Amino acid sequence: MLQFRFTWKTFKREPFVHVVFASVWLFLALSAYSIYREVHKDASLKIVPYVDPTPWEDSRSREPGKRQTLSVKGVDYPFRWIPAGSFMMGSPLDEKERYKDEDLHRVNISRGFWALETEVTQEMWTSAMGANDNPSRFKGSKRLPVDDVSKYECLKYIEKLNASGVHPEGFEFALPTEAQWEYACRAGTTTPFSFGDSLNGDKANCDGDVITYPYGTTEKGTDLGKATEVGSYAPNPWGLYDMHGNAREWVSDWYEEYPENEVTDPIGGHEGEPEIYRGGGWNDFPSSCRAASRHYDEFHIYDGFCGYEGSAGFRLVLVPTSRQYPPKQ
Repeated sequence: MLQFRFTWKTFKREPFVHVVFASVWLFLALSAYSIYREVHKDASLKIVPYVDPTPWEDSRSREPGKRQTLSVKGVDYPFRWIPAGSFMMGSPLDEKERYKDEDLHRVNISRGFWALETEVTQEMWTSAMGANDNPSRFKGSKRLPVDDVSKYECLKYIEKLNASGVHPEGFEFALPTEAQWEYACRAGTTTPFSFGDSLNGDKANCDGDVITYPYGTTEKGTDLGKATEVGSYAPNPWGLYDMHGNAREWVSDWYEEYPENEVTDPIGGHEGEPEIYRGGGWNDFPSSCRAASRHYDEFHIYDGFCGYEGSAGFRLVLVPTSRQYPPKQ
């Protein structure tokens, strides 16, 4: 074991070694004293043992699209992880058949959230609302999306789910904001659809059989004329099905024009403004199923179909409980 013996003789021979050694000990002593004062300045300060976060809370190694499933009265609700991030919301000026309210602007999503893998199915709906409460026009399969529902009915369903206590700790069920919806729909892509630049009913359930209406192609497609079971088409890169077509999807916002500048976690509009739904439906032309396309109920008379029966549904998200919501109707 090394020993240092301080003498005037050794100091004259090796002064630098002794100065360094003394400085180190002085630093350690001062550091220990500083820690002692910090700990004892608040008598209530305690060491809390580390507790592993639940799979729903742990985002340390979570990849976009990671899957977790909840069960409500024996019915599975599969969710996909949507990470925090930034994207360009709206459409560029050269995107075909864009509308003037799709101004391109940067949006930051500051906190990740979970999005339901599919549109809410009729089986999911009845798991919360009861077996005799199914407002859908198209029936015959438990995997069909619930349709013909108003935004108010969706909020009542969500209220029941939250009251049941089935949501993971630290999260609650909600409708996505318009920004959350488009961010999840795009899943890192910048094209009109998450799968590319064209649609004629081949990659999503929409009205694509009229030669003048296919998008990005002249090839006539299909028009099934009804909703299809969720998951009948390929998912987007984050594992979400039917973000384009099948059932229009209500979002939590009220309609307003987009801002010109960069924004973080926007919640659009105020109560009394038109209500918004996104994604297009089985009876919409492909251009209305674009990621940037916005639809709204201007006169607040939406009874579930707004002139087209059975096209309005929705998708759940699980968001941190600190999220602020726009006023409910």
